[in-house]
Amino acid sequence: MSAIHLKNLVKTFGDFTALKTMDLDIADGEFMALLGPSGCGKSTTMNMIAGMEEPTSGKILFGERDMAGVPMGRRGVGFVFQNYAIFTHMTVRQNLAYGPRMRGAARAEIDRRVGAIAELLQLTPLLDRKADRLSVNILQRVAIGRSAIMEPAIFLLDEPLSNVDAAFRAVMRTELKQLQRQFRQTMVYVTHDQLEAMTMADRIAVMDHGVLQQVGTPLEVYNNPANVFVARFIGAPGMNLIKGRPSESDRGLVVDLGALGVSPPLPDDLASALRGARGDVLYGFRPEQVALAPDGRGLALPVTFVERIGARTIVHLGEGEGAVKAVFDNDVGLAIGQTAIVAPEAASVRLFDASTGRAIRAGG
Repeated sequence: MSAIHLKNLVKTFGDFTALKTMDLDIADGEFMALLGPSGCGKSTTMNMIAGMEEPTSGKILFGERDMAGVPMGRRGVGFVFQNYAIFTHMTVRQNLAYGPRMRGAARAEIDRRVGAIAELLQLTPLLDRKADRLSVNILQRVAIGRSAIMEPAIFLLDEPLSNVDAAFRAVMRTELKQLQRQFRQTMVYVTHDQLEAMTMADRIAVMDHGVLQQVGTPLEVYNNPANVFVARFIGAPGMNLIKGRPSESDRGLVVDLGALGVSPPLPDDLASALRGARGDVLYGFRPEQVALAPDGRGLALPVTFVERIGARTIVHLGEGEGAVKAVFDNDVGLAIGQTAIVAPEAASVRLFDASTGRAIRAGG
């Protein structure tokens, strides 16, 4: 079994707690991304799964087998590091063949596997080239291939694309997903890049300061963030969050946003969840889920900056705590100094408790 179960997992280094009581189940054959900023505990978690670090407390199980005391070499995992670790004095072919050869595989089997993985990773024309003559992009591809050729049931990748250029990252995202599907591996992928996580993973585990914040599919964490951290971290740009207070109006329940005015009426299910709540809330909406409101029923905000980035335009609106961003098509007719009246799509609005940061769920 190549399912992974983390049970009450804790890791401390002296007085520093790197991971706080983490519970996470990764299904057999699942692509799970551990996503979060630097220092959030994601690499520490992966190192414990690999056997490079021992947990301070808690358990790691592969299927039903407890990994306590099992060394890395006997866990049956493949590992690719951020900095490629290959033999630069060898050819690409020799690097790829190294693992199977060390395990005593027959020459014909080694040749078959080298040929297959080289074809998959587009390394065939480079098989007889010395590794020290290759670009960083290709060296990382060789490192992935050298681990993948062993066909491990569990494949661990620690930010393998962070040192390569943007165009190559886009190619490798597709190739890694194809690799995982072909070998049906359980893949755990550490990254701080939400685009990598959103495009490749079946589910994402969002982490911050050693705490697991939310686990869900890419769409779940994007559409329904569990708290303010996830709302801001997921998305490019992240979710807009404006402090306000619930208020009844003749149009229904709204959020009084102070100097910005009042929000459009809340959907019935969200209004029901909010009624009776005390104190301030954070009124959240995605920049992509905003429309210009020519009828005046929206938030009137000055345009402070316009970013035109190809197919879309990011418009910065307002200042200070009332600043928000909105994403439009590239031909939107807004310029710095104008006033834009914008209205979030009602169904996309999310509310959070201003004191705890936790989501206020519709129907919950």
